[in-house]
Amino acid sequence: MPPRGVIFDIDGTVLQGSRALPGAAATVATCREAAIPIRFVTNNPTVPPAAYVDRFATAGIDVRADEVLTAGTATVRLLRRDHGDETVGVIGAESLREQLRAAALDVRPLGEELEVLVVSIDHEFHYDTLVRAQALLADRGVRFIGTDPDMVIPAAAGARPGSGAIIHAVAGVSGRQPDAICGKPSPMMQSMVLEAFEAPPESLMVVGDRLDTDIALGATADMQTVHVTTGVASEAPAGVTPDRTIDRLDALTDGW
Repeated sequence: MPPRGVIFDIDGTVLQGSRALPGAAATVATCREAAIPIRFVTNNPTVPPAAYVDRFATAGIDVRADEVLTAGTATVRLLRRDHGDETVGVIGAESLREQLRAAALDVRPLGEELEVLVVSIDHEFHYDTLVRAQALLADRGVRFIGTDPDMVIPAAAGARPGSGAIIHAVAGVSGRQPDAICGKPSPMMQSMVLEAFEAPPESLMVVGDRLDTDIALGATADMQTVHVTTGVASEAPAGVTPDRTIDRLDALTDGW
């Protein structure tokens, strides 16, 4: 029986760079034809949902911006909910700062007095940045928020360090773990996914290449899970096992 909603990971599951992975376009089309609601969920915090519309279009897949959930949008939601009136510093991409500013959050340079430090993937990460983070987080009143836990991310030249690597570096020198991490498989992302569907969790299906984020997201929220072996290899957290494993995405709809 088809699910009542499908949550697709993006990179390594549906797309590789700007091209669709084998069977991906046909699988999305099958869901559309069957009137199955879908969402595309990514731990990339640097790109807003609207930007994915063009990227999917280049790959031959029609997607609306409101069908895309990102670690950036999850971070915005958590900050607005819990820290909406506080000053926020960011270790991360300028595009992430732009998303926070667009949400009317008070984003300031790391050298100023801050109440929240957001840590994310940062291609210009520097030793001096680590020194500033250590000093900021010595104050236990400063909240430490990570955008997503991905230690490595797919890239054209192979896997590269992701947000998780930067977060671990900051946690290591500060002697503190993040107060919250917003991307998959966090409670915040689970809430956003479940809100997108008018269906019970057990009737929904999560499809992704990462056991530690995609499959863990579904398993811990009592959703069906399908692991596709087209992306980044990862180890499953304790107690997390996919309901099904497939080698390419178009095998997903067999028997629907």
